[in-house]
Amino acid sequence: MQLFRGINVVSISVTDLNEARDFYGNVLGLGAPAYDLPEMGWIEFKSGAPYGNIAVTLAEAGWQPGTGTSIVFNTDDCHKTCAELRARAVRCDDPVLVAGYVTYCNFYDPFGNRLQMCSPAPAA
Repeated sequence: MQLFRGINVVSISVTDLNEARDFYGNVLGLGAPAYDLPEMGWIEFKSGAPYGNIAVTLAEAGWQPGTGTSIVFNTDDCHKTCAELRARAVRCDDPVLVAGYVTYCNFYDPFGNRLQMCSPAPAA
């Protein structure tokens, strides 16, 4: 028996909802929030897929940015997307090729959370 049918939402903590709304909505291009509930400490964006929205939630006192769990975005070309994010003043590590499998790149939101993007590895 299959218990789950996919991911509904992935949540990441932030210290400023207004800054997060701008970064995730405008800088990353996710658009207007699907749910915008700052009074509840929660803003949710569509990810571009039928399932798997991305929520930003207001962090509790003493919170530190996370790198143990990453939201990984699909993109057609990791190198081009990395260049575009850098042009938008987003901190990005250099893309990494895992030959025959994937190209991925770490990048970071204004709060220090590590995010990732991946694209198919180029054909040999």
